[in-house]
Amino acid sequence: MPELSLESTRNIGIMAHIDAGKTTTTERILYYTGKTHKIGEVDQGTTVMDWMPQEQERGITITSAATTCFWKENRINIIDTPGHVDFTIEVERSLRVLDGAVAIFCAVGGVEPQSETVWRQANKYHVPRIAFVNKMDRIGADFFDVIAQMKTKLHAHPLVLTLPWGKEDSFQGIIDLIEMKAMFWHSEDLGASFEKIEIPGALLPKAQEYRHMLLEQVAEHDEVLLEKYLNNKEVLSEDIRRAVRKSCIVMALIPVLCGASFKNKGVQPLLDAIVDYLPSPLDIKPVEGHDLKNETKILTRKADTKEPFSALAFKIMNDSFVVQLTYIRVYSGKVQTGESVYNSVKAKRERFGRLLLMHANKREDIKEVKAGEIAAVVGLRFTITGDTLCSEKHPILLEKMEFPDPVISIAIEPKTKADQEKLAMVLQKITIEDPSFRVTTNEETGQTIISGMGELHLEIIVDRLKREFKVDANIGEPQVAYKETISKTMRGEGKFIRQSGGRGQYGHCVIELEPMVPSSGYEFVNLIKGGVIPKEFIPAIDKGISESMLGGIIAGYPAVDIRAKLLDGSFHDVDSSEIAFKIAASIAFKDISCRANPLILEPIMSCEIVSPEEYVGAVIGDLNSRRGKIQNMTVKHNMQIVKAEVPLATMFGYSTVMRSLSQGRATYTMEFSHYEPVPPNIAKEIKIRAGVILA
Repeated sequence: MPELSLESTRNIGIMAHIDAGKTTTTERILYYTGKTHKIGEVDQGTTVMDWMPQEQERGITITSAATTCFWKENRINIIDTPGHVDFTIEVERSLRVLDGAVAIFCAVGGVEPQSETVWRQANKYHVPRIAFVNKMDRIGADFFDVIAQMKTKLHAHPLVLTLPWGKEDSFQGIIDLIEMKAMFWHSEDLGASFEKIEIPGALLPKAQEYRHMLLEQVAEHDEVLLEKYLNNKEVLSEDIRRAVRKSCIVMALIPVLCGASFKNKGVQPLLDAIVDYLPSPLDIKPVEGHDLKNETKILTRKADTKEPFSALAFKIMNDSFVVQLTYIRVYSGKVQTGESVYNSVKAKRERFGRLLLMHANKREDIKEVKAGEIAAVVGLRFTITGDTLCSEKHPILLEKMEFPDPVISIAIEPKTKADQEKLAMVLQKITIEDPSFRVTTNEETGQTIISGMGELHLEIIVDRLKREFKVDANIGEPQVAYKETISKTMRGEGKFIRQSGGRGQYGHCVIELEPMVPSSGYEFVNLIKGGVIPKEFIPAIDKGISESMLGGIIAGYPAVDIRAKLLDGSFHDVDSSEIAFKIAASIAFKDISCRANPLILEPIMSCEIVSPEEYVGAVIGDLNSRRGKIQNMTVKHNMQIVKAEVPLATMFGYSTVMRSLSQGRATYTMEFSHYEPVPPNIAKEIKIRAGVILA
């Protein structure tokens, strides 16, 4: 493997809405960089990056796959991420460790819901990106409409670097606005070779117009280019590329290219753009972390092999060949096979048994991994997703990843005694792999409950149990993750007094509960003055309330969005204890919350349905029957786009209903939006199911 400098390294992700062509584009990249010798196709289930049987059958990406390839003496580490919203956690954790990203948009679909989600995630982690408008050969392709949508829906500042030469059936190639040349690809060698020619006369006015816009946009970010441009001096291609790179890295502009990956057109210019415009590890500001001894002190680590070692574990993968692979992104320093490092989250020492360079599910042993690189490690015993690995002499705690709570649950039970023993072990393995997957036990029924981000998410996990781990299990009906809250401010007290000869128990607190804005969680405010309750008992009161919230108020679902104020109380010199105050707080919470107009909250999904005109009436009628609220409707390419908010509880099995309503011609996407109170009649049903009231 060539030894390359950090300047020549690119850590990038490929992200997009489902079916925009991420995996197809990645397969072309691997072919043109010489990583593979034939092009894999999603439709035929022959792709390298979608290697799981479930991915190949469904034609979707489920798990983010990593690979390394080389282009013009540059090393590109690529992570191909899923587009389906159920696997958004894969995108989240990939973006956390990447330096740059390629956002792929379908020239027909434009900026779709999941495109917006991944764009927000990339903004959250300040990831510079370039855009590739794919599928220019498809009927209804409209490059300029996608550019307009990037401005309106993503609030981005697109910088057009290439224009399409024709569209739909007549798509021939692209116009390069930096070189001012037309490019077309030879089909005999699967697009591996192409030619640059003069721009055809009919296309020249449009090309000159966009070249002028390009120069105006980038000149704002580069003084040398601005001076040349204002003084009508010759602007060189190198000047433009330097200015584009500078503006891309600071996320001021988003370079946009176009092509048709499936037809092998436009992928090499995309590779050039990855190398030319996306940042190397040296262009990214040093990673920040906390000092273990003093959490307020911020430490930094530069992308330099001379710095102390620091890395973030961003993905765990259970593998049929080895026990467990841990993917790491190294931010500073270097480490060799056999060396020990420190897990600063778990306060444990870990040993790097083997270091691997990954290519989807294939691997290559390496001796060392350095700053700016992504690799997989074998032999880590305690490390999970989001943990920091570092030098024991120079410890650091990098920012942890946050994972969303699941919105859907199903009961699962093994079919045989042999399956029972394996099931617990396998579910634990999957929980370590996937932080958005949870396993709990219903204490009343003894059932094992698995929870995830959507129906497809849990369907894939059950499929993996059967195929990969050979565990047979029965699956229950899906259950919604309801929550509870209060709707008015209420005050009350809790007393716990127990006298049983000898030392007793005494705890007394006065508490006020008030509702908070949605998604606030829980807040505890201590307003005790003058030592009415000794300060060593205050945390016990906080704990008593927060633990009671987990048990719910009326139907046993976790309570959220509540602020608890500790106003008053009393204590006994001898009998008061932490446990007494914890129980007193729990008594107070249960009493006050039941009087504070408690509500049951349900998850509401944001839904977008794309349907031919003739089926829209049936689709809307069906949504109304599911308690859906239509947000807006637009027309695009003879298709109606219906945006609605619908309770998750009514959406199980929706894909089957959608197919029958539209003869298989409508499509939909759905993602979690927010929680809101359930209507009274539904709340009554939920209480009956929970056994709170009798039918």
